[in-house]
This record gives sequence, C-alpha cells and structure tokens, in this order.
Amino acid sequence: MKKVHLSPVVTLKWMRGIFLIGFMGAGKTSVGRVLAERLGCRFIDLDQCLHQRFGAPIPDVFERQGEEVFREAERDELARCCEQHNVVVATGGGAFCSQANREIIRASGGLSVFLDLPWEVLEERLVRDHAGRPKYDDSGQAQLLYESRLTDYRQATVCVELTGSESAENAADCVVAALEEAPCVT
Repeated sequence: MKKVHLSPVVTLKWMRGIFLIGFMGAGKTSVGRVLAERLGCRFIDLDQCLHQRFGAPIPDVFERQGEEVFREAERDELARCCEQHNVVVATGGGAFCSQANREIIRASGGLSVFLDLPWEVLEERLVRDHAGRPKYDDSGQAQLLYESRLTDYRQATVCVELTGSESAENAADCVVAALEEAPCVT
C-alpha cells in the first residue's frame, strides 16, 4: 500500500490526531485503518477501547449499565486518545454528538473528519450488518437518529462527501485530499 505524505503545514496541524466521525456504517474503522497506515501513524478504534475497558461488547454495556455510563467512559477514552500524537481515531457513531467530546478534540488540536455518506447507503449497510450496534432497532428508527445527528457531524473540521461506492482505500484517498485542500486546516 502506498504511503502518503501531507504537506508540512497540514502535518503540523493534525499531529495530535485525526478523528473520523460519522454515523454507524460509514466505514470509520475500515477507512481509519487504511488512513493510519498510509500516513504512518497509529490507528485507534474508540469502540474497541471501550470494549476492552468494560470487558464486554458495547450492546451489553448499553443493556446492563446504560447509555450514560457508556458515554462517560467514552469521554474518558476519547480524552486519552487526544493525549497521543500521530493517531487516526475511529470514533463511535454518537461520540461527536456530545459538545464536551467535540471540545476535547478541538482543544487537543485534533482534526475531526466527517465521513458523509447518503442515508440510502448507510441504510443498505445497516440492514445487511446491524449486529452489535446498540442504537439500531430498525431502519426507520435509525434514519431518525441519523437525521438528529447530522447537525453535530457537520461541525467537523472537514467534511468528506462519499458516495458509498468507494473502497476503504479510495475513501482514505478522499480524506487525504480533503485535508490537503481544506482552508481551515492550513
């Protein structure tokens, strides 16, 4: 896989981290792994950190301990990620919907990148594979949740519009291109 080098100005701006945000099924983990490898940084899956912290799958945490306990732990783990340098972090679908979490990322100097896919693509992906997603009951409920989160997602430093037909590699290329071109990054 080819390595990509961002311009020195962009590199200085994100050295604290790139935080991929978006709805469940957006490909944050898949794209994040590829992006981290291309940029020569460490990849962190925030949901995996939480799974390890609780010693249980996230849906079990939601069911047994409640969303509030989960979100508090999510904020703690996100803050730990923000203390690291040169990381790409795949956040959970609801992480960026918290003002406190958005502020943690911003204050750390990290860049938030919204992987923006059309609802129809997300719906198709979720219908195919919704196992382990604690906020997914059915397609109609998920669409309402998606629509309620869009305002938060659009507060990201960079928004990357994807069609859903991109491979993880192509989507990572789109993220790199968006970081290079974003006036707010330089």
